[in-house]
Amino acid sequence: MKNTRSTQDVALGIRRRVFEHAIRNNGGYLSQACSAAEQLAWLYNEELNLGDPTLPMIPEPFGGVPSADNTTYHTGAGYNGPFEPGFDRLFIAPAHYALNAYATLVEVGRMAPEGLAMFNRDGSSVEMIGAEHSPGMEVHNGTLGIGLSTAAGLAWGRARRGETGRTWVFMSDGEVQEGQTWEAVQACAHHEIENLYAIMDVNDQQCDGAMDSVMRVGDIRQRFETFGAACIEIDGHDITAMREAVREPHPGRPLIILARTCPYHSMSILKERFPRLHYVRFSSEEERARMNISIAAELGMDPIDYGQENH
Repeated sequence: MKNTRSTQDVALGIRRRVFEHAIRNNGGYLSQACSAAEQLAWLYNEELNLGDPTLPMIPEPFGGVPSADNTTYHTGAGYNGPFEPGFDRLFIAPAHYALNAYATLVEVGRMAPEGLAMFNRDGSSVEMIGAEHSPGMEVHNGTLGIGLSTAAGLAWGRARRGETGRTWVFMSDGEVQEGQTWEAVQACAHHEIENLYAIMDVNDQQCDGAMDSVMRVGDIRQRFETFGAACIEIDGHDITAMREAVREPHPGRPLIILARTCPYHSMSILKERFPRLHYVRFSSEEERARMNISIAAELGMDPIDYGQENH
């Protein structure tokens, strides 16, 4: 299925939905919407070749883990369409970007808005930290760093079976602080896995604050190239740059697109919280009201009428 809306409009819609959720629930993953909205919008609205969703538009409750007594178990990947040789597959490696991924599914018509309202509710499959049964998710990536490895194994197997579909990974830059990421890249280079693509949200942030304050990683592009990947660095808010980057030749190597972004892009009041932006919980009702007015104006919408909810 293809969306007829512009990718920029989809990105704005993602930010608006995440912002509304955060205001209504007194907190949320706002900075991820600031930095990654264009990347997720571009993937789903333009770049990925996906079939129509195979799961209900309104997600069903969590049905339990796989077992002999749970024969109807399924992953959330059905929102990305069926597993067929010519279709692409997508892994969301940083599971804490789940709210943004769900908002994207809504914006491109793969999940109903009611699904977003189920976020982090008891018994819901719409998990706060995306799990394998969550909408759009195929596996649980657990700690950061294993998403690229998972995708590499799938891409290698798909190539051996002669499948033409690509395997994509959406990543965050915190994953370059994990050793498994570099093992995965090295393995890809050794096995010449060229049907693997990744776009990384490089916003220089991780859960404990600014990247360099936790662990300096140096020149990420140079490091990826040293370990054997083809790597290109772009402005992560520039959709045209993404369209051009994906055409970079990379025979025998995976392609890693480093999307440099700002964690308060389009929500500039969040700079007050810098560098602790991983999850924004409002410190007071006054701050919540100020951010409501400021961010709504920047996103071109009315402030959210949240009444007395979740005070």
